[in-house]
Amino acid sequence: MATPNNPRERRPRTVFRRLDGILLLDKPQGLSSNQALQRVRHLFRAEKGGHTGSLDPLATGLLPVCFGEATKIAGGLLGARKAYETVARLGVVTDTDDADGQVLRERPVPPLTLDAIDAALKTFSGRIQQCPPIYSALKRGGEPLYLKARRGETIEMEPREVEVHAFDLLNAADLLDGQLENGASPNLRLHVECGSGTYVRSLVRDLGELLGCGAHVAQLRRLWVDPFREPRMWTLAALEELREQAGERVLDACLLPIEAGMTSWPEVRVNAAQAQRLGRGQGLRGPYPPRGLQVAILDEQGRGLGLGDVDAEGGLHPARLFRWAAFTGGHIDTPHCP
Repeated sequence: MATPNNPRERRPRTVFRRLDGILLLDKPQGLSSNQALQRVRHLFRAEKGGHTGSLDPLATGLLPVCFGEATKIAGGLLGARKAYETVARLGVVTDTDDADGQVLRERPVPPLTLDAIDAALKTFSGRIQQCPPIYSALKRGGEPLYLKARRGETIEMEPREVEVHAFDLLNAADLLDGQLENGASPNLRLHVECGSGTYVRSLVRDLGELLGCGAHVAQLRRLWVDPFREPRMWTLAALEELREQAGERVLDACLLPIEAGMTSWPEVRVNAAQAQRLGRGQGLRGPYPPRGLQVAILDEQGRGLGLGDVDAEGGLHPARLFRWAAFTGGHIDTPHCP
């Protein structure tokens, strides 16, 4: 029963609707990726939603959110190349490898030159072995590791191969100018470009060990995720203000069409008859390039129909098609950003 002293009980239930498209959210600090997803899903009243790769609560920046049929390509976007800017605080090690964790130890920072820092950064470029943080969303036995870590369970992490395309120093001014006060820890501002499964927290942790003082992530911002290299991001505050002042139709115009997220896949175009055949679950003989890969299937007008697989003989088979794929006129248009 609702009570006058409990406003949350009086809040009307969200009436969800079918909505398809991609939102480039600028995730705020302090929210988990799932919390941010649920906020925007309720804001847009989207029946179905998912994000394309978690950001830690500490982190800000690009979190692509897929609504409706766009969730069918979200899994492919998880493996995309990503770029970050991070601040590494030297001399302090935490249990989570970032500023949200408990301090485990503090060590003096030895004299460091720019050449020494650059040399250390180069050792983390290319394909490297990396141990993920124990406080992570990785699952073991069906349970996220961070839950096990919070219970104090001993967790043995196996190193795994990841790819780091760039790990560069942007700024080390307070380390070099000798003007730190009150024993403050020096910071390094770093740029990272990496592939799927790479933890920036682990990179910073391992860099600190190599420099002989330890380190943790003090700030982290995701700049872009392929294929969104120059994203027009929307903050939660901007979206909420837009809906309040301009209404839902204008809010929907912030969404990108599903096709904007399909450019990372090789493209195959089909005519209406072929699209209907695929929509019935039947394959096409082709030959279609590229063989042995997953492709984005579009119709002759460039409208996305879904994802397909091309076999070794060049035959095209449906993998994850959108609901309108089998119909020549059944597409629901998704608004573009203004």
